[in-house]
Amino acid sequence: MFQRVAAEIAGREIILETGQMAKQANGAVVIKCGNLVMLATAVMSKKAKEGIDFFPLTVEYSEKMYASGKIPGGFFKREGKPSVNATLTSRLIDRPIRPCFPDGLYNEIQVGVTVLSYDENLPAEYLSILAASASLSISNIPFNGPVGAALVAYADEQLIVNPSSEELERSTLNITVAGTKDAVLMIESEAKEVSEELIIRAIKLAKTTIREMVLLQEELMGKLQIVKKDVLQLDQDEALATEIKDLIEDKIIRDLRKGDKQETEEFLMALEAEVIEKFINSEKSNESLIKKTFYKIKKEVIRKTIIKEKLRPDGRKLDEIRPISIEVGLLPSVHGSALFTRGETQSLAVVTLGTADDEQIEDGLKETFRKRYYFHYNFPPFSVGEVGMMGRTGRRELGHGALAEKSLKAVLPEYDSFPYTIRVVSEILESNGSSSMASVCGGTLSLMDAGVPISAPVSGIAMGLLIDGNDYVILSDIQGLEDHYGDMDFKVAGTTKGITALQLDIKVAGLSDEILTKALAQANAGRAYILDKMVSTLSEPRLGLASGVPKIDFISIPSDKFGLVIGTGGKMIKKIEEECGVNLNLTDGEGDQGQVAISGKNQEDIDKAKNMVLMLIKKIEPGEVYEGKVVKITNFGAFIELVPGKEGLLHISRIAKTRVERVEDFLEIGQLVMVKVKEIDQQNRINLELVDLL
Repeated sequence: MFQRVAAEIAGREIILETGQMAKQANGAVVIKCGNLVMLATAVMSKKAKEGIDFFPLTVEYSEKMYASGKIPGGFFKREGKPSVNATLTSRLIDRPIRPCFPDGLYNEIQVGVTVLSYDENLPAEYLSILAASASLSISNIPFNGPVGAALVAYADEQLIVNPSSEELERSTLNITVAGTKDAVLMIESEAKEVSEELIIRAIKLAKTTIREMVLLQEELMGKLQIVKKDVLQLDQDEALATEIKDLIEDKIIRDLRKGDKQETEEFLMALEAEVIEKFINSEKSNESLIKKTFYKIKKEVIRKTIIKEKLRPDGRKLDEIRPISIEVGLLPSVHGSALFTRGETQSLAVVTLGTADDEQIEDGLKETFRKRYYFHYNFPPFSVGEVGMMGRTGRRELGHGALAEKSLKAVLPEYDSFPYTIRVVSEILESNGSSSMASVCGGTLSLMDAGVPISAPVSGIAMGLLIDGNDYVILSDIQGLEDHYGDMDFKVAGTTKGITALQLDIKVAGLSDEILTKALAQANAGRAYILDKMVSTLSEPRLGLASGVPKIDFISIPSDKFGLVIGTGGKMIKKIEEECGVNLNLTDGEGDQGQVAISGKNQEDIDKAKNMVLMLIKKIEPGEVYEGKVVKITNFGAFIELVPGKEGLLHISRIAKTRVERVEDFLEIGQLVMVKVKEIDQQNRINLELVDLL
């Protein structure tokens, strides 16, 4: 049955409809806002997946090119693999809805959000969270929602909820907040060195919009007869749980915090083997029950140890940062490099500087654009001591790379002062928590090692939280075990002036303003400590660039002269590039002025190309003298190329002091001669004479 609800939220009318499209899905909702139309579907498998101890949820955000009136490029003319933006949006949707599914749900669930009509003036990402939540909320799939989301910007000295694309471009803060009616579940932010106080104000403002979005979904749910499916809970054997707890609790409290990651893993594996050997029967009919009970008790004991006794698995204090070591300039042939190691997490960061030809072209629903800065993150399996596929770029790699990219973007120099394409790569060589923040630190150091004039160094830290009722602990610089068993993963990056990026994922309801404020303050202290270690190794960008970095120079010319530089079919620009061994890139500037960027291996080649370009656009005047080249001989004279693309006629009567019968007797193709511009006639034809008659 078709149902529709609508509400004005933060100045925009949002419409939710169901019952018209995709009626065989467990839940399907169409969301409309402006010209934006998205279809969200939720489907759950009929049976639970056996033999797994994780929740099998997949989220797919799909951009259809027809939604913005575009045809896909390439030979097949159909959508291929998801764009980077689509993949990052899939992650953005996944993060706030995943904690809302009940424990013990092992049915496969697939949530899809498809953009059917695109609005270029309206950021779609935060509304995709609302759409996904609505499709789950009206379905029979167990879901402890609804979830809402809000985008907040800071422009013109005020916070703006759900801003337009134009307002976002002017903003110094771009923060997406998602959560339920009562609790924040996810935060994703990019900023230009803003304060913790502004971040908290933005989050509080977002909560009001989130509540309105939840109420809109509840209104739609009230129009439907929704019966949620039951979740089959694991049978509990309290006596067995007590026996396992008695066996492992004291050992975990006593021995867990004594070793590094590998020793900890070996200790827990040995503990599991001991439990299996003692409690699994000969038929192994209770193996699943034993393993799940062990995992549950193990988690409870580790969490209790940290919360109640303030003891971390590696023996650190709650706000203590792991040992840090730094080395820069360790790769001789690259433009900039740094090895950043914090505890058992290690990032090898490498910077490469290129020209405009190296810019990344981004194509999707938005207008195609070029990126001059991008950050690539690689997470090979050996970094965690495992065997796996090498060179794979998955959602983790894209997500962590995007976060590191945001973290450093605010401190990069403007193109006018540093006209290079900047690629930063973080190779994770070892990982035990917060490799994305290690990438931020390594990336900063490698940029400074490359001589990139960043405005300030950036450090990053990952914060954790364990909460039990009113009792909680905030952990600085969390490691893998604390992330796995904790309730929060909170990454904060910034300079001494303020925050440049922030990402929060919370697994439980109940992140209060008090906890958030304390976590930000503790993160600030941790970032400052890490930053001190960084600047003690390299305090500022190096002067000068590496010898292998291409040199770039610019010429400003009238935009209407671009055609002269390019030439028919690109003939002239290719000629300049081939003769000088350079690359030319033409871009529009301000007003009627354009810009020619010339890049090459040495300044001599660049200067030669600059002179050729300037001569191309120069207006030739009578009386000027040129060293020209003979390019064509006729029976009435010779055509002399004065500058590339401009020729004049040296008449046969002006070649020699004596009478000339054949031009070929005096001149040959390719010969250089000194000529003077005698006159330019009404048809702009250039007539020449030799400076010294032959």
